[in-house]
Amino acid sequence: MPKNKKKPESSGSDSDDGPDDRNPPAEKKAKMGSRTEDKEPTWVLQGKKLVKVREFKGKVYVDIREFYEKNGELLPGKKGISLTPEQWRKLLSLGDEINEAVSSSC
Repeated sequence: MPKNKKKPESSGSDSDDGPDDRNPPAEKKAKMGSRTEDKEPTWVLQGKKLVKVREFKGKVYVDIREFYEKNGELLPGKKGISLTPEQWRKLLSLGDEINEAVSSSC
C-alpha cells in the first residue's frame, strides 16, 4: 500500500511576487523616485515597484511592474503593465485630470 505523501501547505497568499525578504541588503535600497544604475533606464517608485524603459521583440515599452528577488537578482513579476510610447504619452496628457479626480476623492 503506498504511503501518504504530505502536500506542501500553501501560504494562503495568491501573490506571485516571490518570497518576502524582510531585511534586504542596504545597497539594493533606493530612494523613492530615484533612478537606478542599470542597463535599462530604471526608476524606483516605491520598494520593488519599478518603472523601466525596455525593449521587447524590437519595440520600446514603458514597463511599470513589481519585481521580486531571487538568488540576489531582481526579476520582473506578473503584476504590472507595459505601455507603448503612444499609450505613455496619452497617460501623461491625462495627468491633470487624473490628479483632480484623485484630489476630489480624498
